[in-house]
Amino acid sequence: MHPAEHLDRDGLAAWHGARLSRLLADMYGRNAFYTAKLDRAGVRLDALRLPADLDRLPPTTKAELVADQEANPPWGTALTEPLVNYTRYCQTSSTTGRPLRWIDTNQSWQWMLECWKAVYRAAYVAPGDRVFFPFSFGPFLGFWAGFEAAGQMGLHVVPGGGMSSQMRLAMIDAVGATIICCTPTYALRLAEVAAQDRARPRLTDSAVRVLIVAGEPGGSIPATRARIEQSWGARVIDHHGLTEVGPLSFECWEAPGFLHVNEGEFICEVLDPLTGLEASYGQAGELVVTNLGRTASPVLRYRTGDVVVKCADPCPCGRTWLRLEGGILGRADDMVNVRGVNVYPASIEAVVRRFSDIVEFRSTVSRAGAMRTLRLEIEVAPPAADWKALASEVAAQLRQALGLTVPVEAVEAGVLPRFEMKASRFIVEG
Repeated sequence: MHPAEHLDRDGLAAWHGARLSRLLADMYGRNAFYTAKLDRAGVRLDALRLPADLDRLPPTTKAELVADQEANPPWGTALTEPLVNYTRYCQTSSTTGRPLRWIDTNQSWQWMLECWKAVYRAAYVAPGDRVFFPFSFGPFLGFWAGFEAAGQMGLHVVPGGGMSSQMRLAMIDAVGATIICCTPTYALRLAEVAAQDRARPRLTDSAVRVLIVAGEPGGSIPATRARIEQSWGARVIDHHGLTEVGPLSFECWEAPGFLHVNEGEFICEVLDPLTGLEASYGQAGELVVTNLGRTASPVLRYRTGDVVVKCADPCPCGRTWLRLEGGILGRADDMVNVRGVNVYPASIEAVVRRFSDIVEFRSTVSRAGAMRTLRLEIEVAPPAADWKALASEVAAQLRQALGLTVPVEAVEAGVLPRFEMKASRFIVEG
């Protein structure tokens, strides 16, 4: 258990103040990016009262970090230690532009692993569990930290990189995996492949009891979550983090549909995008994050672009940390205005996943003159009785949910792409 897990808000404020003061003292004069940034903002560390004066620290954007790396290739200047001390390399998946290169020292990487251990504890994962990781093991952070944290906790870790989905399913059966760590999309893809093989045992009869999903908002979308849990006969635990921030939030067993922010290791603000002030409970805002223990490669008041809603109600699990209702609702940079309606990819998925016959989908936003239009393609599992009727029902529910008329087309099986890591189902053309 983290020492700050059950502190009241005053206790957490004191914890945050002490940790942030230490972080700033360790960074200033050593981290060129943040030393210059604080100086430009006129911030004097000895005059700060923390965390009350948190808003005096200038926010950080991904665009700034990308520009810094372009001006000072390849690593940029947001590093606190000499380069020789860095031992780990990751990069962002570049879904919103040029990828960021991110490096860690042994100490800062260990901090990442400790954050992942909080995810496992919330999911009641413990020694005796066998954790399977069906991801590519490439340069993206993905589940790398979860993989190494599991071994440190005494879990039996099984790598599943470089395999087909059929091979991965066979290994899950052969080793008796009890925990799967993957994206929501890939959990559904494995279920689709398993259903096509009538000779293999049903997933619901496997030893898998928990799927820890991350990389997409699907784990907190009720229809997607229900589809995964029904397919596997197992519990879904959602998790969220960013390469440049670290493993940030997790769902506890007791309260599905909410993400706890790890306030023991992060200070999180939810800011109104119009005023820049702290959003009220129940009001959507942008998640802004300061990590407190990744001193070698930190971020101060990092604008994540994630749209979230703070929940004021206490959690049945007893943790006092901030909760985000509905998890990550979307990304500010993913939102597209279609004929006067703000549309997020997660809003479309929340509707489509209600239909069990739909195995995959793709939405495309096009521009016709000054106006954008949205259309949806759905791939239907055979033998669906009436594809046209299903497409009409999906269109009706999209109209009800979004207030938009969306043309829906059913396509042949196997036409739409499949994904192992982050899916790309929301295409914006111009």
